Amino acid sequence: MSTKIRQKLGAIDRLLEEQYGRPRRKRGAPLDTLMETVLSQNTSDVNSGRAYDAMRKVFPTWEEVMQAPRDALEAVLKPGGLAHTKAARIQTILRALADRGPVSLDWIEDLSDEAAEEALLAFDGVGFKTARCVLLFALGRDVFPIDTHILRVLKRTGIVAANVTADQAHKALPQHIAKGRCYVLHLNLIAHGRRVCRRRNPACAACVIRRCCRYARSGRAA
Repeated sequence: MSTKIRQKLGAIDRLLEEQYGRPRRKRGAPLDTLMETVLSQNTSDVNSGRAYDAMRKVFPTWEEVMQAPRDALEAVLKPGGLAHTKAARIQTILRALADRGPVSLDWIEDLSDEAAEEALLAFDGVGFKTARCVLLFALGRDVFPIDTHILRVLKRTGIVAANVTADQAHKALPQHIAKGRCYVLHLNLIAHGRRVCRRRNPACAACVIRRCCRYARSGRAA
């Protein structure tokens, strides 16, 4: 079964790259990436981007963000939604970093993938997706974060079972992804989930991976 899943996922990877191309890799500072990802939780990239930019404009350093009055930080984060929760998480993380030394995450660059992920998961509000986004985008590690778009595509294609949770998929899927393919596959699956394999009214007739997809073959998309 694992060989079939790996082969099917490889076929999906190739078809999506033909459709969307090979995304250009960008790198950011680990702490910046962590905060961007925390703000992206349960909102759109546009809204989280506005919140992040507003925060950095008002509080240019992470020390200033950490020391900001909670209501002032919540006010600038309001465009991203869940401002009360996210402000608390951000300041809790920054204070935890300050307790161990400089307000920086650069030290995780010296850790293995497993150790870096474990260190990130220890922070309040950081789950597998957020931790792996930091490893993938800031450190260039070959790890695979799974968001709601990716999980939807994986379930519809039958790569994972319909009742699998995101945490379960994070633990089970990496062994099936070809070495060096996590970055491209991650971004192309997100693009496909947003443009074609939408939660409502998926465009199955226009889908380049429909032959690999149980959902498309089931007739439910008709």
